[in-house]
Amino acid sequence: MSNEYLTTIGLEVHAELHTNSKMWCGCKNDPYEKRPNQNVCEICMAHPGTLPVPNKEAIKKVITVGCATNSKIADFTEFDRKNYFYPDIPKGYQITQYKFPIVSGGSINDVELTRIHLEEDTAKSSHDNEGYTLVDYNRAGVPLMELVTEPVIHSAEQAVDFARELQRILRYVGASEANMEMGQMRVEANISVSKDKNKFGTKVEVKNLNSFRSVLEAIDFEIKRHIELLEKGESVIQETRGWDENKQITFSQRKKENAHDYRYFPDPDLPKLYLNELFDVNEIKKSLPELPKEKRERLSKIGIKNEIIEILIDNPNLANYFDSVISEKEATFIQLSANYLASDIIGLLKKDGKEIEEKTLPKSSSFRTLIEMIQANELSSRGAKDILPEMLSNKNIDVIKFAEEKGYIQKNDVKALKKIIDEVLTENPAQVADYKSGKEAMLMFFVGACMKKSKGSGNPQLFQELLKEELKK
Repeated sequence: MSNEYLTTIGLEVHAELHTNSKMWCGCKNDPYEKRPNQNVCEICMAHPGTLPVPNKEAIKKVITVGCATNSKIADFTEFDRKNYFYPDIPKGYQITQYKFPIVSGGSINDVELTRIHLEEDTAKSSHDNEGYTLVDYNRAGVPLMELVTEPVIHSAEQAVDFARELQRILRYVGASEANMEMGQMRVEANISVSKDKNKFGTKVEVKNLNSFRSVLEAIDFEIKRHIELLEKGESVIQETRGWDENKQITFSQRKKENAHDYRYFPDPDLPKLYLNELFDVNEIKKSLPELPKEKRERLSKIGIKNEIIEILIDNPNLANYFDSVISEKEATFIQLSANYLASDIIGLLKKDGKEIEEKTLPKSSSFRTLIEMIQANELSSRGAKDILPEMLSNKNIDVIKFAEEKGYIQKNDVKALKKIIDEVLTENPAQVADYKSGKEAMLMFFVGACMKKSKGSGNPQLFQELLKEELKK
């Protein structure tokens, strides 16, 4: 039944920018501050007679994101007042941008962008069990980037892919940490469903989705809800809805406002800005790092599997670390490094509950030595897996010396390996008979037994070759 309907989705994504101070004052921009109302002043608390001053670095970061998305950077921009009252807006209005955004056009994942503009974040309200609402103004006035897409997304999965790629871009260019759990990036989805493929259905906005899972589940729920209403001959109401994570449903919050409801007008306290006089956009473009899309294409050409590429590029710390390890190395070394990094090292960090950061990753030179030893058959994969935890806990580890002390260096001495083979075959006469009767799978049993007897130091490939020769006799 859902195939008869066209789903159309547009996203609005808010991201708190990574700057030292807030948008209009010198108060510290610290999303990790736990004490309420510490980073506040007369300006962000909207005391009478105070004047806001624009944060130049925040404007530059929005321009940088625009350059990374191949967007058009405005020559002229201004800030507007968006009028509405709520306890988390101390001024009774929000300073934002309406007619003249800093960025327009561009695309991410082939999804066209409408605009990217700059505004201020609100304070944070919390409701206790006794009916009181408490407001923490630490977040009020934090620089907030809003990105709006065209209504060209047609599934929840596509919406999530877009949001993930945007998060990567924000992190790569240093605009925002975009941590959704911390509220540094929030997604709002405008969803409509229609049987007429040439006409949009009634739009419903789902606000403040703070995880990729919530984006996926909330959009899927709304699509299903719209179709069920239409199938019953009922109308979808244009409104704003919230997402209840526990109940896995959306709920009505308020009827959807229109732009005129907010009475936008240019903020008289803030200057008009001519961006080409303040910033060299060409220099900003030149300073962009290799972006996720470019990195994805480069690694794909080397032959790294797509699922491993996505793991490597998902975190800029990991991506930069990987590049430092593989510098000037050949394809086989790069592929081997990628496999160990994406599976073993990330697995160990997750097990220990550690974030992927420069301080938690092993020294790149040590990891490079480890891969070189594996590639040269000097170290077995078993030995490597035993060394990796030590490398994570001790940045100054001498990999070669440690491997020698622990007996991890792979033995390639044919005479010594043949002695181990003789012992294994002598101890397992029934298995030898099975192999010679046609059960060739027994070969790996012997390889495993030889590796165990050698305490993991024997070369498994060489063991396999020597066993074949011995079992022919």
